[in-house]
Amino acid sequence: MERTFTADLAGHPGRRVRVAGWLHHQRQLARVAFVLIRDAAGIVQVVAEDEGLRARLADLPPETVVDVEGTVTLTDQAPGGLELHDPEVRVLSTPTATMPFELRRPELNAQLPTLLDHAAGALRHPRRRAVARIAAASVAGFRATLDARGFTEVHTPKLVASATETGADVFGVDYFGAPAYLAQSPQFYKQVMVGALERVYEVGPVFRAEPHDTARHLAEYTSLDVELGFVGDHTDVMAVLRDTLAGMVAAVADRAAAAVELLGLALPDVPAQIPRVDFTAAQRMIEAATGVAVVGEPDLAPAHERWIGDWASREHGSDLVFVTGYPQAKRPFYTHPDPARPGFTNSFDLLFRGVELVTGGQRLHRAEDYEAALAGRDTAPLAGYLDAFRYGMPPHGGFAIGLERWVARLTGAANVREVTLFPRDVRRLTP
Repeated sequence: MERTFTADLAGHPGRRVRVAGWLHHQRQLARVAFVLIRDAAGIVQVVAEDEGLRARLADLPPETVVDVEGTVTLTDQAPGGLELHDPEVRVLSTPTATMPFELRRPELNAQLPTLLDHAAGALRHPRRRAVARIAAASVAGFRATLDARGFTEVHTPKLVASATETGADVFGVDYFGAPAYLAQSPQFYKQVMVGALERVYEVGPVFRAEPHDTARHLAEYTSLDVELGFVGDHTDVMAVLRDTLAGMVAAVADRAAAAVELLGLALPDVPAQIPRVDFTAAQRMIEAATGVAVVGEPDLAPAHERWIGDWASREHGSDLVFVTGYPQAKRPFYTHPDPARPGFTNSFDLLFRGVELVTGGQRLHRAEDYEAALAGRDTAPLAGYLDAFRYGMPPHGGFAIGLERWVARLTGAANVREVTLFPRDVRRLTP
């Protein structure tokens, strides 16, 4: 008999079906046993009345892998409105270890380090699985939105000869006796590909050897990168980002509806025009409201990001806000300057619920501008990158979204590790 997933059982009332999964929980009563079987799609209740079967089931520990044939019976009292009767149960494998937490509980009753140490078990919990489905739906929405706008997905190297941003926060590796690094981003490659395909994106890992031990930083995370050519300035990039986020939210609502419901999420509304505030103007507002001198600082502190997020929510009813015009001192060498304001750039950050989610902007595109920006620096490792500009490049720009940070803000997780399958940080390299 072909296997049926639990989410599809409602389409087979009165029929014999075969399900397979894990023994999630069971209740043994005097004359009947109620057994919950969990598969990738959900949970179904199996009703066992045969005395011999009940005795066999009573000896099975949670997470035993079973194959069950039974008759689909509709009943309002059962979880999901149906259950399987007259079951035949076959054991496929039996666990040999006990988890340090109970998956049957609505919430995992354990500290985050314990959950991460025992990820193989914790990731089976319905809430943890729901988070993974939201991440997957987000990526699907990202891809679908950009595909519909003529972008091409690319895959670029993660072993590189030079740092993308600076040399201080890269992981060095031995590459057949020569020095190499794990890529901080696909920045150089996606710019080069604008010269070939005009509009490109990538979904892939990036690596930051920054010794941060905070709730928002990881040493390895998934970056959703976009680059597009023939832009007027950074506002064209911001428009594409707005549409991309709207597509991601729509995909989560559509593809991960059950996960959204289980977690009780309020998905953000992505307005047609996301509110925006100039970097210096934002500093002046913060200074006026708090009395703390911040004007002239080259970047926003996390507390200032939270303040701007609260301001956007209060004044514009938006979970999202653009901060534009960052100082040149805090942007990479390839960032295009603001022609009207020396020392500032055509760049932006997007804050989501008070936390920086996206960095982007317009890039330099003329070879002579790169020569000036890199004066005094050894450019030999960048030869392939700089060739793109020597051969002629259009005005272009792009952005990058950190997937784990996006999911953390979407789900309200206090720590980005809560929504990362196997996090890598300054303290953790396993499992």
